[in-house]
Amino acid sequence: MLKAIKIAVTGPESTGKTTIAEYLAEKTGGVAVPEFAREYLDKINRPYVYDDILHIAQEQMRNEDMAAEKNGIVFCDTELLVTKIWCDDKFGQCHKWILDELKNRSYNLVLLCNIDMPWEPDPQREDPHRREYLFDLYRKQIGLYYNNVVEVTGDGSSRLNNAFEIVTEFLKRNC
Repeated sequence: MLKAIKIAVTGPESTGKTTIAEYLAEKTGGVAVPEFAREYLDKINRPYVYDDILHIAQEQMRNEDMAAEKNGIVFCDTELLVTKIWCDDKFGQCHKWILDELKNRSYNLVLLCNIDMPWEPDPQREDPHRREYLFDLYRKQIGLYYNNVVEVTGDGSSRLNNAFEIVTEFLKRNC
């Protein structure tokens, strides 16, 4: 049984995950768990390697669990499907820990961010020309791990409003 209501925000890079998680946390009085990969990759001062993704995944889950112990509603800016697809795509394999944890981790709701918004450059983003391919991977794999997925579409404020309406409706039905 989940102590907190946990809502994961997932999808390919540059789809607004961070903005959505922070916005929803502010609007609902919840907390956003930031993407650990960003902080970690800024600090390592070298190209990332396969084992870095395992470390990132483990820290992300630790941070998520700590937030869920202390807060009523938690918005997770990424989840393990992101690290699985990242590992598979960049290294052709994925750590067993990530795969096992992905099968056992649950969220009350999962928001899948569509690629229907403009790409925004960022030093940590790698795939501006592969957005459709990567989004197709998410669409194909997300149902293997989660059954409570809603796609978030739109650009700018309409995207944020769409996400907020989805979450508001979910909370009305389930709380």
